[in-house]
Amino acid sequence: MSLIAIPKIKPHRWLSLGQKGVKKDWSLYCNTLFWNLNFWDSVSTLAGEVDKPQKIFPRALFAAVTLTCLAYLFPLLAVTGSVVVDQDLWDSGFHADAAKIIAGKWLKFWIEVGAVLSAIGLFEASLSSGVYQLEGMANLGFLPKFFAKRSKWFKTPWVGILVSTSVGIGVSFMSFTDIISSANFVYSAGMLLEFASFLWLRRKRPLMKRPYKVPLKMPGLIILCLIPSAFLILVMAIATKIVYLVSGLMIVGGIGFYFFMNFCKSKQLLKFATREEVEEGEG
Repeated sequence: MSLIAIPKIKPHRWLSLGQKGVKKDWSLYCNTLFWNLNFWDSVSTLAGEVDKPQKIFPRALFAAVTLTCLAYLFPLLAVTGSVVVDQDLWDSGFHADAAKIIAGKWLKFWIEVGAVLSAIGLFEASLSSGVYQLEGMANLGFLPKFFAKRSKWFKTPWVGILVSTSVGIGVSFMSFTDIISSANFVYSAGMLLEFASFLWLRRKRPLMKRPYKVPLKMPGLIILCLIPSAFLILVMAIATKIVYLVSGLMIVGGIGFYFFMNFCKSKQLLKFATREEVEEGEG
């Protein structure tokens, strides 16, 4: 689409500030942008499946981030520079309509096919990172042992898949905008906690063995964390009431679940990995 649109592109359209009389939805813009460019840290949950992750992951992340940004940028420049339509038509799925305007129905068809396959791939990637995280928590004794059970046929953690799928079905009544806003809010809170833990560990345990160490001193690390933290706080600040409600319930529920798991462990209501099993797994 980007190549076919080149003859029709008028660069001055890229400088447009939007159609007059149409309200700018900055909340939707920031949440959509954040949704499309986040969750890179989720790859860490698959480190156990990768040979030499300390070398492979930095290279893979650099390549993936670069290709992802270009994959968003080129089609967006092509469409905004070559297509003139009412701004209200720029809604979910408009790229397929733009492809029809630029090249015809055949390109619209293949854009839609690509969108479906991309959605399936993104869901599978998100599901994989989530279920392996649950399995890892079970192996470390934070969750009951049955979360680490794997399918006999496919060797996949089926309990985690069932839990993650149930959560997805549970929020399916919400609009797509509210879903991504809620996911972004919870993700932002988690990332702020990760940054705080990262700085705390570097300060309190600088000599601790790590698979990969960021080659910066404490002032540099603080600056490194402050830049994304500012955007995370912005995403949380512009959330709607329903997003605050859903996200708040999820966060409070997560904290309550943590204490409930500790209670189950102390009363031996459920089976958890023992300290010896955890140490054996880490070794």
